[in-house]
Amino acid sequence: MPELPEVETVRRGLLPVLEGAVIARAEVNRPDLRWPLPDRMAERLTGQKVAALRRRSKYLLADLASGETLLVHLGMSGRMLVSGARIGGFHHDHPALQKHDHVVLHMDSGARITFNDARRFGAMDLMPTDRAAEHMLLKRLGPEPFGNDFNEPYLAGRLKGRRTPIKAALLDQGIVAGLGNIYVAETLYRARISPLRLAGDLSQPEAHALVPIIRDVLAEAIEAGGSSLRDFRQANGELGYFSKHFQVYDREGQPCETPGCFGTITRTVQSGRSSFWCPACQR
Repeated sequence: MPELPEVETVRRGLLPVLEGAVIARAEVNRPDLRWPLPDRMAERLTGQKVAALRRRSKYLLADLASGETLLVHLGMSGRMLVSGARIGGFHHDHPALQKHDHVVLHMDSGARITFNDARRFGAMDLMPTDRAAEHMLLKRLGPEPFGNDFNEPYLAGRLKGRRTPIKAALLDQGIVAGLGNIYVAETLYRARISPLRLAGDLSQPEAHALVPIIRDVLAEAIEAGGSSLRDFRQANGELGYFSKHFQVYDREGQPCETPGCFGTITRTVQSGRSSFWCPACQR
């Protein structure tokens, strides 16, 4: 599932064609994705100017001139693809519409933004902009990793006394928003912390050190356009390249890259999810 870097990459790819533009016509080609789509969705989107395009955790938020906000979650296989516009020095012509193109936004500039989702685990909703923070998918989210509210004392306080593995704690969207399996694995590797350790057993310096490491990992992933494993694509259809820089994720059986470490990357299943780590240098 796309994590914060992938969603931020998509947001940045959509900005030039969506923010400040008018949705000349919206097509909604099915009644539901993961959940039912909003009533009269095409009508409510058509003719609206997009005042701002934001991200909250793993959600895209398009604020409309009508006072409503369009929420988009990519799910497992969702893609927001741009055509009919120049992106990165290249013009992307309109392709023929595909079977899983469920929502299509025709912009007044001639650009087209297509939401394609083969598995239909994605979601879209419309809500009042001034109450967006109260939406059921947003109201329990923790602070953004790049925000001022996510800092060393905050994280140490949230981890203190917690009797769950540190991996589970960092995946908890109520503690920090946007982290998923890939970037937690890479963070814990850089911090030399085992994903099996209880969160409450971390020392204060260890908890504090996680904050800048999380930010560094996410910033590097955004710079690389995210990580493409199966379905993720940037808005221009290109792959993300951070997967070429994985140090532990999806590297089971390969040598640890830490200088002087002769360990081997191991895969351990925690709560049904794979954890990749080096038992020799992550303690």
